[in-house]
Amino acid sequence: MAPLPDGFSYAEWNATYNALSFGIAAMGSATIFFWLQLPNVTKNYRTALTITGIVTLIATYHYIRIFNSWSEAFTVASKDGGNYTVQLTGAPFNDGYRYVDWLLTVPLLLIELILVMKLPQAETVSLSWKLGLASALMVALGYPGEIQEDLSVRWFWWCLSMIPFCYVVFTLAVGLAEATSKQPSPAAASLASAARYLTVLSWCTYPFVYMVKSVGLAGPAATMYEQVGYSLADVLAKAVFGVLIWAIAAEKSAVEESGKLLPN
Repeated sequence: MAPLPDGFSYAEWNATYNALSFGIAAMGSATIFFWLQLPNVTKNYRTALTITGIVTLIATYHYIRIFNSWSEAFTVASKDGGNYTVQLTGAPFNDGYRYVDWLLTVPLLLIELILVMKLPQAETVSLSWKLGLASALMVALGYPGEIQEDLSVRWFWWCLSMIPFCYVVFTLAVGLAEATSKQPSPAAASLASAARYLTVLSWCTYPFVYMVKSVGLAGPAATMYEQVGYSLADVLAKAVFGVLIWAIAAEKSAVEESGKLLPN
């Protein structure tokens, strides 16, 4: 929890306000959708889809907390119908909710992808542990730098967190390629590839947003870019990624059900 800089314009405050509102709406809607779809997939994929809904539910809760903290940190007023002015109230803005959210949801995101791919049990357990622990370590190493104003310290923790980050991204982009090719239909394989690469793409957004305060930007503009960037990346990495998980589960369920209906 770091003190907010003074001097926010209404545009900067409003951009962040809208980004956080969008995060709540996207995550909440996605949670309802995923859980309503549970009866429409076979038993093999309900665990993955349940976890998908848990991820977006956790994110919804934390986005509400971040949104409330942001709203409480400012007073926004318009005098005599003129331009809006934005002033700090003195209440702290707690952005630490993001890291609590990521510590819980990032490992689950990877586990849901592994589960929906329906790998052999030993490989599923091994990958879940390796990727889950690596992703949790990545988040834990990133937090000390996030709360630092000293740029050299931020870069130090950024470099440390990139070690498990690169391992996870490499596994998604290369390590799961063979398993993807073995999916039961071309559509399922294509969706699994899309889910892998969407994760890589959305994840690559986070290190760049993290560096916003390390490349010369400061003050309200840096805070706005950071909050908007993280919010958009979260929606891609959780809600949109979750839709792909549902699509994979639905496609593989349809293939398995059609196989059972074929005459012997």
